[in-house]
Formats: sequence, structure tokens, C-alpha cells
Amino acid sequence: MAGKLSDAALDTLFRTARTYNHYLDQPVTEDELEAIWELAKFGPTSANQMPARIVWCLSDEAKAKLAGFASPANAGKILAAPVTAIIGMDLEFYEQLPMLFPHADARAWFVGNDALIRESAFRNSTLQGAWLIMAARALGFDTGPMSGFDNEAVDAAFFSATTIRSNFIATLGRGDPSTLMPRLPRPDFDAFNRIA
Repeated sequence: MAGKLSDAALDTLFRTARTYNHYLDQPVTEDELEAIWELAKFGPTSANQMPARIVWCLSDEAKAKLAGFASPANAGKILAAPVTAIIGMDLEFYEQLPMLFPHADARAWFVGNDALIRESAFRNSTLQGAWLIMAARALGFDTGPMSGFDNEAVDAAFFSATTIRSNFIATLGRGDPSTLMPRLPRPDFDAFNRIA
């Protein structure tokens, strides 16, 4: 059983963590991106589906290509960030289930059921994107997740001739705290919860 994290760790992951639109001029290395994945991959998904496929736009060329498919406000964020991750979802994720979930014939649950495939890929790649954000925070990075881009164009440019489709994107780096706005409201338990 996992032990409780310290208040400092909880601050890093949740309470003082913020969504960033501006980053310090500090590079992010390929080794650091791999370290983020090596943590994020342990986050749970339904039946260990792990449908997320990530493209890390690290080069100026990749960032410019991605920015070309984003809203004007998001394009600037992508170009200025050290890295932007495209969190995609493999619509044939079930082909990996004999390896990822070997104690049942989980592949058979999905073959021919396009609605279930799409629903599961979207839900679980979104979960994996959230785990990626938490892993990045745990390793001292900040992120700025967003939509506001042309999914079809991104799919054609980055996932051509594959079964992968884009879900959302997230900038990544070491955030510039001087650019933060005041934290937006976070409601108390009773406002958004009920116990049945």
C-alpha cells in the first residue's frame, strides 16, 4: 500500500501546480522526455489498454508544423514552448492487448465494435495524457494542455497512414511564474459532489 505524500509533494502535483502558457528559456532534453514517459506509463487505464501514442514536437520544424494547425493564440504558445506533446490515440490499441492484458482475451472485446473502440481509445488516452501531466510535474516541469487545433490536419501531418488520431496537445517546459494570472476558482466538495 502506498504511503501518504508529503505536503510539499502534494503542492508540486496539485495545490501550487499551475497551467502555463509561457516558459523559461530552458531546453528540455530527449532523456527528460523519456523520463516523463517512464513515470506516466504506470498510470492506470482500463484493462491496461494504453492507447496513447505521443509525438514530442521538440524541433523548430515540428513545432512550426503543429502551430500551423492551431488557433492563433495557441500557435504562439506552441512556437514559444520548449516542447509540445501531441497526445494521440491508437484506434487499433486492442491489437496490443494480448501483450498488455494477457490473462483474458481482451482483444475480442473490441474487434468489430467501432463505437467501443473509439470510446475506449478516447477515454484512456485522455487518462494517459493526465498521467503525463502529473509525471511532468513530479519531475519539475510544467505543462499547458489545450485543444484549439485542427485535429484532421494534425492527423494528416503527424499520423498519416496510421490508425492513430490526435486527442489533445500540451506544451511542456519550466514555466515562467511571472506570467501567471491569479488562480481560477476551485469549488469546495459540497458544490460539485454528493455521496449516495
